[in-house]
Amino acid sequence: MDDRASLGVLGVSALPRARRRPACSRLASIAVIGFLAGCPSAEEPPPPDPDFREACADRDPLRNLYWGDLHVHTAWSFDAWYEGIRTTPEQAYDFARGAPLDLGFGPELRLERPLDFAAVTDHAEFLAEISLCSAEDATSWDDPWCAELREMSGTEAVQRLGTQNSLEDPTRFEICDSYDCRELAMDVWQRLQRAADEAYDKTASCSFTTFVGYEWTGTTDISNIHRNVIFAGAVVPDYPTSYFEAPSEVQLWRELEQNCLDAGDGCDVLAIPHNANLSNGTMFVPDVPPGYDPAELARLRAELEPLVELIQHKGDGECIPGVSGVLGAEDELCSFEKMQLPPINDCGEGTGSGAMIGIGCTSRTDYLRGTLLEGLVQRRQLGVNPYRLGVIGSTDTHLGTPGFVDERSYVGHTGAPEDSPAERLADPNLRPVGLLTNPGGLMAVWSEANQRGALFDAMRRRETYATSGPRIALRFFGGWEYSDEICEAADLVERGYARGVPMGGVLPESEKSAGDGVAPVFVVQAFADVGTESAPGVDLERVQIVKGWLDELGQRHEQVYDLALDSSEKGVDLSTCLPHGEGASSFCVRWQDPDYQPGQEAFWYARVLENPTCRWSAWQCLEIPEQERPAGCTDPAVPWTIQERAWSSPIWSIGGAG
Repeated sequence: MDDRASLGVLGVSALPRARRRPACSRLASIAVIGFLAGCPSAEEPPPPDPDFREACADRDPLRNLYWGDLHVHTAWSFDAWYEGIRTTPEQAYDFARGAPLDLGFGPELRLERPLDFAAVTDHAEFLAEISLCSAEDATSWDDPWCAELREMSGTEAVQRLGTQNSLEDPTRFEICDSYDCRELAMDVWQRLQRAADEAYDKTASCSFTTFVGYEWTGTTDISNIHRNVIFAGAVVPDYPTSYFEAPSEVQLWRELEQNCLDAGDGCDVLAIPHNANLSNGTMFVPDVPPGYDPAELARLRAELEPLVELIQHKGDGECIPGVSGVLGAEDELCSFEKMQLPPINDCGEGTGSGAMIGIGCTSRTDYLRGTLLEGLVQRRQLGVNPYRLGVIGSTDTHLGTPGFVDERSYVGHTGAPEDSPAERLADPNLRPVGLLTNPGGLMAVWSEANQRGALFDAMRRRETYATSGPRIALRFFGGWEYSDEICEAADLVERGYARGVPMGGVLPESEKSAGDGVAPVFVVQAFADVGTESAPGVDLERVQIVKGWLDELGQRHEQVYDLALDSSEKGVDLSTCLPHGEGASSFCVRWQDPDYQPGQEAFWYARVLENPTCRWSAWQCLEIPEQERPAGCTDPAVPWTIQERAWSSPIWSIGGAG
């Protein structure tokens, strides 16, 4: 398969509550630069159903690899707007397909390799309020609340708005006493759907797929519990449930269950948690509100949340040194792209608050391994694993630049606070911006075709993986009967499916009895990213399998196994950022777990690392005369080199014979 990938903004002619909207279209009130949506004429039929499409010409039952980004903000997000970003959803989708984008600062940006799929996920909170305050010709432009925000700096305005998302009982701002914010938010929601529809390639070439989505931005007690809500197709609720209607994740799940899953109209949806690393242990805490059955709630969580975003601009979420409750040797590779620098304030068995502004404790469940282990604990207690999580990568760009993950060209997470190298290299303040952020990651999906249904099915079965940016091709299979020569077999992939399960699956029961000393066998196949003409790819250095399990006493364990390692000398010249030494263009390893005990409750996932390269901050420090470099260039806590990587979704053993 090839390597294709794969508001001036929103303004509103605002209507007071007492005035009724014309019946022809909610879109009549939405104005976007270059476009004013009015009532459709006789020559302008309603938009077609986005899910009505030709069958894809490129379809493979053994599955193709597709690349995407499901976490993208544009100027319709309150933080992006007030920090100077004017990219529209339409422009974001164009960028994902290879169009250039001028942000108004820095160079013009373009993806050398377009994406295969994307979703614009603007914050559901304040869609209406931003529309009311963003157009000078709107009747609401002079509202005192809008005027007050305009007088603030961008960061101050974002903090003023974001504070509402940290309250346990949030209320909308006073401007919504004069204008129908729910109705206006529905207008913007329809426009987001239209942008996704227009960008979706419905021809047989299937060159680009979009998903309708949004971000639910819960930040209770300044701890991150955000979710990206991604719908399977064109059938979606009339209104994007925000933190104002559902100020807890449980309330969000119930809203999605009622308004989508149980609506009887074909609606299907996933909620994808992100940045648990900034949640003080609250993202995956198994607390159950009064009146809920713990097992039923765990099943609902498992149904709605089969995936977690493992890496993005605000850090890596695989693992972190210094937290308690897990037995095993320390993994030095867990220091990769951390927003929290040592020493760590360990939450232990509790939770904390304030991580979004850099304070409070860190929990083992803030990171993937700790959460996966907690899932094994919950399954032992409840009979269901609420945390059987596959992994994805994304950017969380607030610039409208999906998939822009190049270390050499990083222009920051947001707009005005990071529109120069000096600002990007500064220590973060009250928001996660600056030196500790990174260009983000990508989501890889093994799917039969590049269309909504096939991609969504792959997400549901967790046949996805994450990378920190490079397009490393990774397969991971687990079973009981993979032969010694499978890596030499031309039909490796066919055998992988026929005799076991792919990443995201649960091992079937073994046909052998426990007394035969049976142990699961795993196959990892990885190919280095070939890169582009201007940015050649980087060789691979190693392949590992990470295992987590519970012992008979319920204690949590983890271990990292090196499967393959290119031990040739390699490194980076820090005066030029030029690498030296070679690695491997590919790896294939068959591995049988030497420590497996029959009936063990466990998970395994593959981790593949590239040779060392320069971090984005090193590239930008080198562009500044040495005597003028900011302190971030010599901060010993932030390395000049990194090892980009890929992580597969896990494979699980649920006990018993297998």
